[in-house]
Amino acid sequence: MDDGTLMIAPAERIVRPEWLRVRAPTGPNYTHLRQLITKERLHTVCSSASCPNIGECWERGTATFMIMGNVCTRACRFCDVNSYSRPKPLDLDEPKRLAATVKAMGLKYVVITSVTRDDLPDGGAMHFARCLEAVRAEVPNISLEVLVPDFSGDENAIQVVLDAAPVVFNHNLETVERLTPKIRSGAQYRRSLAVLKLAHARAPHILTKSGIMLGLGETNEEVMQSIRDLRDHDVSSLTIGQYLRPSQWHHAIMRYATPEEFLELKKYAISLGFSRVESGPLVRSSYHAEA
Repeated sequence: MDDGTLMIAPAERIVRPEWLRVRAPTGPNYTHLRQLITKERLHTVCSSASCPNIGECWERGTATFMIMGNVCTRACRFCDVNSYSRPKPLDLDEPKRLAATVKAMGLKYVVITSVTRDDLPDGGAMHFARCLEAVRAEVPNISLEVLVPDFSGDENAIQVVLDAAPVVFNHNLETVERLTPKIRSGAQYRRSLAVLKLAHARAPHILTKSGIMLGLGETNEEVMQSIRDLRDHDVSSLTIGQYLRPSQWHHAIMRYATPEEFLELKKYAISLGFSRVESGPLVRSSYHAEA
C-alpha cells in the first residue's frame, strides 16, 4: 500500500467505478417500511443522508432511525442532511412513535442516530435516552446501538446516553485530523477521540465504534494514523467506506479507493486489535450493524 500523497484529479473528471453502482431501491419490504416511516412521521439516516445501501437494508427490513428532526445545526461538507433551516423543538411524542414502529417491523437490532443539536442544552442526550427506554419497553429483548454527535464534549451528556444502556456506542471520526476543520463543521478531531475514550472508560461493557471515509483528499498514511488513533482510544469496532458527494456544494470526491485498498486497511485494523471491521466502498456507519 502506497503511503505517500496521491495525485488528485478534479472530481468532474473522475468516473464512478462499477463497484460503486447500486440498484435503485425496490421490493415489498422497502415499500412497506417507507410507508410505515412516513405514517409515523419519523426520519431515517438512510434517506436523509442519501445512503447508497437504502435498497438493500430496507428490503431486509432494517433501518437506522434519525431522531430530533431532520435539520442539523452543523453544516458538514460531506453530509446531505439539511443544515440551512432552523431546527424545530423536540417532539416529545417521538420516542413512543419510534417504539411502535420498531415493534411493528419486528426488528431485533436497531440503530438510533440523530442530527447534531447544538441548540439544546444537553445536545439532545436525554432525548436519546427517552428513545432507548421507549423502544426497550415495547421490545424488551432488542439490541440497541446509538450513533451520536459529539455533544460538544459534554461528559454529563455522554453519561446520560451510556446510562440508557445501548449495546454499541458509535461516534464517527469521519476523516483524518488534517481535513477535519475543512470537512466537519464545528467538530474537533481530538474531541471526537476523547468522547470515544470516555465512553469506554465509563462503560467498558458497551462496545465503542467509529467510522471514517476515503476519498476526501487524505493520504494512506493519514488513514492508518487515524485507525491507530481510534484503537489507542479504546475503539474496538470500525467502519471504513467511500465518500460519495451529495451535491456540488459538498466537498469534491478526490478519488475512488479500490476494493483492494479497503481490504488492506481492514487487515491493518484487525492487526491492531479491532474486534470487528467493515471496510468496503459501500460501507456506512450502520452497514450490517446487526451482524
